[in-house]
Amino acid sequence: METANRSKAEQAVRDLLSAFHIKEKPGMEETPQRVVKMLEEVWAGEQYTNEDLAKMYGKQFEADTHDLVVVKDIEAFSYCEHHLALIYDMKVSVGYLPDGKVIGLSKIPRIVDMCCKRLQLQERIGTDIADVLSRIVGPSVVVRIEARHSCLTARGIKKPSSKTVTLTKRGAFEVDDDLVRQFLYQLKE
Repeated sequence: METANRSKAEQAVRDLLSAFHIKEKPGMEETPQRVVKMLEEVWAGEQYTNEDLAKMYGKQFEADTHDLVVVKDIEAFSYCEHHLALIYDMKVSVGYLPDGKVIGLSKIPRIVDMCCKRLQLQERIGTDIADVLSRIVGPSVVVRIEARHSCLTARGIKKPSSKTVTLTKRGAFEVDDDLVRQFLYQLKE
């Protein structure tokens, strides 16, 4: 974030606290700077398109395999674009069918993290991850996300045990129910 934007953002934090009649207490002198620094970190993905992420993490390796690859239980969090509320206890599982090439396994959690570091909807997180991966490894990608949303668990209706589950399918996963079942079975092991 540029200096002018940082200054403007810090003032916005001060204005927000003031609007809620929250008076500065000892220890809060640097709160605006801390909040802006935190937001720069947790919203870092906002500056990248899915195409950018595919270029950043898209190093592929030739591989003579077409077997299902699954990376499961990737822990992540995001912020909902409707309330700026935390999406937490998120577990993301990704599967893909190599199309003559594979990606380094550590790149998959990096892609998940950057797609989550945006103001998001859970449904779009799955779509973004699938889009980035399909640009790298080919069209057949599946993404399952299970998460809690603080806009549902901590405010409003306040249902703390509720979870939201989404399944995003691309390529062969859209037409082959057995392949989807195989992916879901791998998540249970």
